[in-house]
Amino acid sequence: MSDTVAMITLALRIAVPAIILIIIILCFLSLSFGRRDEHALIALDDEDNNVRYPVLFWENILGRSRNSDIRVPDATVSRDHAVLLRREEGWFITDTGSKSGVFVNGRKTQGRHPVFVGDKITVGMTTLTLRRADDPTEANQRLKIAPPRQRNTVSCSLILTIITILIAVLSAEGLLCSGSGWAMPHALIFCGLMWGFYTVSVRFFHRKSFELEALALMLSGTGIILNAVHDPKQGYVQIIAMIIGILLYCFMLWFMEIPDRVMKWRIIIAILAILGLLLTLAIGKSLNGAKNWIILGPVSVQPSEFAKMALIFVGASTLDYLQTRKNLFGFILFIGVCIGIFFFMSDFGTALIFFVTFLVIAFMRSGDFKTVILAIAAALLGVFIILSFKPYIAERFQAWTHVWEYAEDAGYQQVKTFIYSASGGLFGMGLTRGYLQYVFASESDLVFGLASEELGLITALLLSITIGGFMIYAKAVTTRSRSAFYSIAACTSGGLLVCQAALNIFGVTDILPLTGVTLPFVSYGGTSMIACWGLLSFIKAADERTYSQKKSKAPAKALPVP
Repeated sequence: MSDTVAMITLALRIAVPAIILIIIILCFLSLSFGRRDEHALIALDDEDNNVRYPVLFWENILGRSRNSDIRVPDATVSRDHAVLLRREEGWFITDTGSKSGVFVNGRKTQGRHPVFVGDKITVGMTTLTLRRADDPTEANQRLKIAPPRQRNTVSCSLILTIITILIAVLSAEGLLCSGSGWAMPHALIFCGLMWGFYTVSVRFFHRKSFELEALALMLSGTGIILNAVHDPKQGYVQIIAMIIGILLYCFMLWFMEIPDRVMKWRIIIAILAILGLLLTLAIGKSLNGAKNWIILGPVSVQPSEFAKMALIFVGASTLDYLQTRKNLFGFILFIGVCIGIFFFMSDFGTALIFFVTFLVIAFMRSGDFKTVILAIAAALLGVFIILSFKPYIAERFQAWTHVWEYAEDAGYQQVKTFIYSASGGLFGMGLTRGYLQYVFASESDLVFGLASEELGLITALLLSITIGGFMIYAKAVTTRSRSAFYSIAACTSGGLLVCQAALNIFGVTDILPLTGVTLPFVSYGGTSMIACWGLLSFIKAADERTYSQKKSKAPAKALPVP
C-alpha cells in the first residue's frame, strides 16, 4: 500500500468516529426540542371546599394516595379510586375497584363512563365538578409552569446528509483497504432507501421529526457496510431486513395511534406470540446450543425476537386497565409461559432479556422497589432449582470470568475478541484488515469486537452510546405521552434494547456470560434487524410530535357541552 493511500485510509478511519459523534449530537439536541405546552387541559372543582384541581395529563389517577395525579385528601376516598382519561371521543372516568364506587350526577358508574363539562363526579364524600380550564397563560402562572422555550429543531435533511457522508466514507475505506468495491452497491441502495423513507415520512405521513429514525438508520447503515465488505450476500440480507423492519415500524405507528385499539388486540397478540414459540419448540432447529430457529429453505426466522414486541404489548396498558388485578395476573402468566418455553429451548439469553424487561414493566406499573426485589428473589430461587435438577446447564457458563483458562475451548471467542479488539486501537485497522472476521459469529455475536478491531474502539463505543441514548430519550418523552401505554412501552422498549446491547458487549468482553444475543441494528441477523425497528416504534409513538400533526388538523372533541 502506497504512502498516499495509507494516509487517505488513516484520514478516513479518523473521520468515521468524528462524523458519528456529530450525528449523535445533532440528533439528541433536536430530540430535546419541542416540549409540550403543559397548561391544564380541564379542571375539577371541589366547590364545597373552594379547591380547584388542574388536570394536566391525558390519563390521571384520582385518589387519596400521594402518587395520585389528582390527590383528594378525603379519608373516604380509596388510595387509587378512579382514572380520569381523555380520548378522541371525549373525557371518561373509570372506577378502579374503589370501596365506595364512582358516581356521575348521582348515578353509580359501570366501566368507562363519559363525563362532560358541568358533570358532578362523586368519589367518597367529595363531589368534583368538571370545568373548562382557565386561559393557558393564567393557568401556567398559577401553577408556576414556565412557558415552553421556542427553539427550532435541527434540520433532518442536514442530519441525513451527514449520514450519507458517513456511508460514503465507510465505503471508500472498504475499497481502499480491501481493493474491492463490494460495499459500493450496498451504500447506494441504503442511501436511496434512507432518503425515500424520509420523504415518505415527511410528505405522506406528515411526521414532524425524524431524528429517532436517523439514529437507527446510522446504526443500520454502519452494520450493513461492516457486513457487506466481508460478505456481500450478508449485506443484501440486512438491507432486505431493514426494508421489512421499516414497513413494520410504519404499521406499528399506525396501529398504536389509538391506545384502545391496542387494548382490544393484546390477548390475540399474546396468543400468537406463545403459539410462535411453541411452534419453534416443536419444529425449530438448534443452532449454537439454542433451539430458537425455524428454517424454511433459504429463509430462517427467530420467532423469539418478535415475542419481545408482544411482551411490551401485553405488559403496557392504558391507566384504567393498568389498575386492575386481572390485567396484572394476565401479564405475569404470559411472562411465565414465555420464560418456561425459553428454558426448554435452552435460549437463556432471550429468557434473561425477558426477565429484565419484566422488571422494568413491573416497576413502572407499581412504582414499588419491593415488587422488583421480590421478583429478583423469585428468579434467583428458580435459577437455584434449575441448576440443582439440571447441573449440565452450569457447564455452558463454566468459562465465564475464566476465558483465558479455556482459550482453546469454551473461551475461544472471547479470547480472540480481546486480542483483536486491542490491536484495533482507537481508530481501527481498517475495514477487512482485521483477523476477528475469521472467528465464528464475528459479524453477529462478536460484532462489537469486530467493530472495535476494524473501525476502532471510539467508533464501537459511540455506536453503543447511541443505543443507550434510546433509553434516555424514552425516559424523557414519558412525561409528555398521551397514555400510560406509551410511557411504559417506550421505557420498556428502550430498556430492552439497552439490555440486549449490554449482554452482547459485556458477553464478548467476559463481564457477563456469553449468551449469543445480537447488538441491536448492527449485528448480522435479519430477524433481529426487523424486530429492532419494531421496538423503535414504541419509543417513537411516545413522542407527542408523532401524532400532533394529525391532531392539529382536526378540531378536538374532548369537551362537548351536554
